[in-house]
Amino acid sequence: MSNQKINQDMQEYKIREQLVVFAKSMFERGLSSGSSGNISVKLDDDFFIATPTNSSLGFLSSERLSKVDITGKTVSGDQASKEILMHLAYYQQRPDIGAVVHLHSPYLTAYSCLANLDPTNAMPALTPYFVMRIGQLPLVPYLRPGSPLIAEAVSKLAQDHQAILLANHGPLIVGKDLQDAIYNAEELEETAKLFFLLKNHEHMQLNAEQIQELKTVFPK
Repeated sequence: MSNQKINQDMQEYKIREQLVVFAKSMFERGLSSGSSGNISVKLDDDFFIATPTNSSLGFLSSERLSKVDITGKTVSGDQASKEILMHLAYYQQRPDIGAVVHLHSPYLTAYSCLANLDPTNAMPALTPYFVMRIGQLPLVPYLRPGSPLIAEAVSKLAQDHQAILLANHGPLIVGKDLQDAIYNAEELEETAKLFFLLKNHEHMQLNAEQIQELKTVFPK
């Protein structure tokens, strides 16, 4: 076995183990309950590790995680989630990202059910951390889970956004690697939580000048 193959196998092993650890943490903190939510991590330009269909993020087996190709075909492990196509749509448009996280986190899922959200930017800029990690949050109108139309919508928005909100469904968040994607997901969920805490109180949002300063000082 060549050193290159050994290194590739070791890297895949580390990615599988890391995915299981992060997924369990999110499950235990209530960020995705039951068998909801799915995660994928890029191995290379051709293959990805993903959570299997109908699996719980709290009880994953690293050996049984799905390995899929760029078309979504499962090449090893259990069958991939029916929502893998929206993950792959992001990867196809964003070669710079290394992981995609889709959660049914309670505050963001509740937020996705609100009426009259701005489809171009559904979330107000309440904190600098939201701006630095997410920036803008476009909204995709409701489509049934697993619909190929979600992947089409994601493809149109992926290049310019770190996260997308699916109406009446939940968020889709990316990062340069799995840890970065998880941190982005957590920050976005906290922003939604802050929104509901503040909604019946007078509060300040960051203005355009403050947002632009953050984008200048902390470019993605």
